[in-house]
Amino acid sequence: MVPRLSTCFLLLISSLLISLFIAMDALPAVLSSLLLLYSVHAQDNIRLDCYPEGGANQQSCEARGCLWKAASNFDPVGTPFCFMKAEEMGYIATPTGNGNEWSLTKNSGPRSPWGSDLASLKFSFNDIGNSVINVRIEDYQKRFEAADHVDFPRNTESTTENLSVRVRNDSNPFSFAVQRQNGLTLFDTSIGGLIFSDKFIQIATTLPSKNMYGWGENIHQEIKHDFTRYTSWGMFARDEPPNSQGLDTKNLYGVHPFYMMMESNGAAHGVLILNANAQEVDTIPAPGFVYRTIGGILDIYFFPGPSPAEVIRQYTAFIGRPMLPAYWALGYQLCRYGYKSLQDMKDRVDAVRSYQIPFDVAYADIDYMERYKDFTVGNDKWAGFGDYVRQMHDWGMHNILIFDPAIQADYESFQRGLDNGASFIEWERQDEVMRSIQDLYPMAKNTKIMLVVVWPDRHVGFPDFLDPTNKTQQWWIDEFKRYHDNVPFDGAWIDMNEPSSFGTNEDHPFYFDDPDHPNIEPLRCPTSGLDADWDVPPYQTQSVYHYGFGNTLATKTVCMRAVQGRGELRLYNTHNLYGWSESRTTQKAVYEATGKRGVVISRSTYPSSGRYAGHWLGDNTATWEDLRSAVIGAQEFNLFGIPYVGSDVCGFNGAASEEMCLRWQQLGSFHSFFRNHNSKDLPYQDPAVWPSVAAASKKANEFRYSMLPYLYSLHYEATLKGNTVVRPLFFEFPHDSETLGLSEQFMWGPSILVIPAVYEGQTEVEGYIPLDGTPMLTYQFYSLYDYSYGQKVSIGRSLFPAPTTYNTPTFVKSGSIIPRSPPALTTVASRLLNFNLLIVPHDADGSYNERRATGNLYWDDGDSVVEDITKNPHTETLFNYVYSSTTGVANLTLTVGPADAPSQPKLEYLEIFDFSSNPSYTSFTLNGKTLSINTQKSKYSAITRILTVYFGSPIDFSSAGVQSISWSSSVSMLNTNRVDA
Repeated sequence: MVPRLSTCFLLLISSLLISLFIAMDALPAVLSSLLLLYSVHAQDNIRLDCYPEGGANQQSCEARGCLWKAASNFDPVGTPFCFMKAEEMGYIATPTGNGNEWSLTKNSGPRSPWGSDLASLKFSFNDIGNSVINVRIEDYQKRFEAADHVDFPRNTESTTENLSVRVRNDSNPFSFAVQRQNGLTLFDTSIGGLIFSDKFIQIATTLPSKNMYGWGENIHQEIKHDFTRYTSWGMFARDEPPNSQGLDTKNLYGVHPFYMMMESNGAAHGVLILNANAQEVDTIPAPGFVYRTIGGILDIYFFPGPSPAEVIRQYTAFIGRPMLPAYWALGYQLCRYGYKSLQDMKDRVDAVRSYQIPFDVAYADIDYMERYKDFTVGNDKWAGFGDYVRQMHDWGMHNILIFDPAIQADYESFQRGLDNGASFIEWERQDEVMRSIQDLYPMAKNTKIMLVVVWPDRHVGFPDFLDPTNKTQQWWIDEFKRYHDNVPFDGAWIDMNEPSSFGTNEDHPFYFDDPDHPNIEPLRCPTSGLDADWDVPPYQTQSVYHYGFGNTLATKTVCMRAVQGRGELRLYNTHNLYGWSESRTTQKAVYEATGKRGVVISRSTYPSSGRYAGHWLGDNTATWEDLRSAVIGAQEFNLFGIPYVGSDVCGFNGAASEEMCLRWQQLGSFHSFFRNHNSKDLPYQDPAVWPSVAAASKKANEFRYSMLPYLYSLHYEATLKGNTVVRPLFFEFPHDSETLGLSEQFMWGPSILVIPAVYEGQTEVEGYIPLDGTPMLTYQFYSLYDYSYGQKVSIGRSLFPAPTTYNTPTFVKSGSIIPRSPPALTTVASRLLNFNLLIVPHDADGSYNERRATGNLYWDDGDSVVEDITKNPHTETLFNYVYSSTTGVANLTLTVGPADAPSQPKLEYLEIFDFSSNPSYTSFTLNGKTLSINTQKSKYSAITRILTVYFGSPIDFSSAGVQSISWSSSVSMLNTNRVDA
């Protein structure tokens, strides 16, 4: 065996040897030897951990039939000492003669350390349409499958690519690979290590590059996974706040077993492992990964791309397109856990409004409830809450309320649930029921409902949103409708839906020390004996081991042996679906209660949650590290098909500093879900607390509100086509390798590049302006903020001024037309104002003879329920601009169709960057007829090359058809101020 050497050391030795052998004219022979050395080193560096639960020693390792070898200083960080004989582990494949199906038989290699291997399995693959490949490894006896319980549409998108599966059934163990038509292997399991036992499944693969993105929900400190080390990421829904201070691989609120891979040629593909059990992924330096789950089957889907955008469109076609939020839900939002009274809430709302900061949504956290019970209002300090929400409506504002799924077992809502046949998560058998708790509640005494502790003073039950009779779902909807008559809320924020339970299996839960919560008995789940098989399976995943001794899968939640689905489903299998199932029902509840679209925001998510809800990034902390991780989190959830996403601006936990809160307000203004929120017993942190933050927030919000027609159109594209809203730069520039690892800047749709200030004391930002093609043909970017507004910026890395008095460094890509509207204090007011267009031409061939730009606008009433985006009454306009420098003629066409929106503002003016000369205002025509121009307001600067043209009367473009605006200007010999790399 060749000794383990670091890759860097090998490269150094190699370069020295190559230099030597060139001089000796012996290069071909030495290259062959070096390739062999690299190959052996790479294979030797692929270790599949045989003791992922930790605590191994040589004796216990070898007792499992595994290999033990301590890692050297040259080996990657996290290299396991105890590793599998992976190349010997697995199954032998025999064709069944039934199409693409093979029978798998366990080979004579090493056995699973976590339960008996299933002796026989079925392997199959299928093209489900448009080269989306589904690979399945499953038991011949039916097992739980997530696909049976999530209603994915399973649609596919057309593609130019073809994927194929190559099965190596002549090897022992068998393996398979997924390949492109050009021969590139995307997924290769020939490294071995396949295990399939009842409660432990493992598959390992090598990958075609180190550019992998996704898997979640976790805090990733870089957007791209790190393949220089071994890293384990748990995936199991848990009430666990993010921690961005140092590498912390713990599992958070949701589960997203999906990743995207960028290949070396700029192509992309995506992979979904559709499984709902507790699971994890180990990234290994090969590059590759090891995937483990403790239930279900291996149900894997490959999305061919080949562009990053196509991958996400294919993925969301399969799992379901994201919902379209109400227009007002894109406005600024303010919340606080710990308002002492309705008057306290009013005071903070008034303070923010007094600074004339655009502001749309005021929340109340659980403080508004009577002792934290859903569908109630606090008797004294919150009297008149419903009237205050109505007053907000009169101001053009909206209200979102928090609703936890846990229902206290002794009040009207719970009784109505029982009366209407609703079901709850429950014990499987009567003898398991904790009588010391159950007997306290006459309503629940004769049921098997699993009663637990959350915020209310007394025990609660969790509704069963997978109830096949739909009675539970209808009761939930009816409760929303009933409550809306009292408090006319506009949207729902659903929290604690992992589901979260306080103090499970703890002798001294945290609430015993909280004077605001009674010391009631916590839930106890079996951890020994026959009934412990679900809560303490043979392997509990990193979602348990990460937290140390005493934790189980039930920690912070309910027992895994619980049942739902009217007793037909084990929570061990469905736990990760709880937030998804509540989101689906709550969206219907909001629709029926309000009669409008509204919005739902959920803490726990799963693939396709974006169809029903948005997401906030959890109970973060007021730190610069959590501010930076929010940049990555928003991009990742767009990959997961949940574009309505954002963080708790300024941090939920901890006291925010003035500077950090200011920067977070600026960053948050680019996230679709834009809410300032913090916890009780902490200082207020809304923008009105500090004059500097109020000024910066006003400026940032005004920019956002001016861009709302663009942002809303991006969300329409997401709902219709599956596009992302906030996206990594490599989505637009996949062939620029510098974009692959950019974690602290992002694209806002296809046209806007954002480089936020995210470090303390920062007065300038270093950003990268991407290169697409050659320097003469690449897209250019123009400043959209205070520094050199409207001017081109250099390609490559540059420093940009970012004082706190400036807006965030923001740039627009050439070739873009951006629909805008003047900012107003609310979205209701802004929707009454006329549009304007920002036109940024692109020189497609480097000659500057013809310059073009395109864009689009989607417009509807902003709040009607959208069941099917293709049938929603709306008006859509495509903008196309062409300017010929040889003739000096410019033409802007507006192609409208359909035109079904009930009302639409008119077009008031144009702003054009990099325009070569002053136009003739008398030359303007609309559809060939003279168009009046307001010359008092119109202007052109030969220095900035910015042209602003106000029409004498705003142009109505609400009717279907094509309208053409043309004009001429003098032909300039100096028709470029191009800034090249």
